Amino acid sequence: MRIALFVNPILICLSLAGQVQAEQINEESVLLTMAQADRLAADLERDPRSRPEKVIPWLNLRAGDTVIDLFGSGGYYSDLLARLVGIQGQAVLHNNPGFEQWGTNILQDRFDNGMPENVVMHTRSGINLDLTEESLDGALIVMALHDLYVIPKRYDGNAYVPVGPAANVAYFYEQVLAALKSGGRFVVVDHAGEPGMVAEAVNDLHRIDEVALRDDIVAQGFTYVGSDLSLRNPADDRTRIIFDEDLQGKTDRFILVFEKP
Repeated sequence: MRIALFVNPILICLSLAGQVQAEQINEESVLLTMAQADRLAADLERDPRSRPEKVIPWLNLRAGDTVIDLFGSGGYYSDLLARLVGIQGQAVLHNNPGFEQWGTNILQDRFDNGMPENVVMHTRSGINLDLTEESLDGALIVMALHDLYVIPKRYDGNAYVPVGPAANVAYFYEQVLAALKSGGRFVVVDHAGEPGMVAEAVNDLHRIDEVALRDDIVAQGFTYVGSDLSLRNPADDRTRIIFDEDLQGKTDRFILVFEKP
């Protein structure tokens, strides 16, 4: 005797939707990953300051995606992202020699601890990213974008004077935009500058004007999605340079989210 089975297509759709939703990298999945026992002690110490559970979900990633950590230095975010996208995905740890040298000690600790095997080291010169077009599902840059706006200066015995132009930020954005897939997110975290302060003075403090930066990125072809207040600190004196020891990890930081149309 044959038994006829009735399959409800609505239930199938709901089941598939649940599977897709389960793959979405959200705040809960980031927190679970942060709790993994094999993470570096230095990363655990940084977690409360950086709050990656508030930053990473804005990338709108799923398991199996490819994401780049731009000027990622010691790889704090790359390590987390690699765990989150899983072995079928990739986290590209991008640096230039300067940023890589800045994070050399923590990178060595990370290799000794066992860097996730789906972290791809990608060191290139200057702001030449050398990325394949439409290869990325997301791009993240944390507290490094302001450096591209800094005018190099040298002390001449009396004052610090410019010795060259700032980086070609338009070229940088052009490369990021080209490397993202349509709908791919570009998330920026940086130190807030004092509104109304002359741009050069803000950049000398290694801060940046949030509104000016947002407008600049939109002008390069990105769509502005929104911002997040999770890293704001109204008590921060934004007229001070970020390297002052008592400001480490306590600056007023913004999170801006963009998307490739």
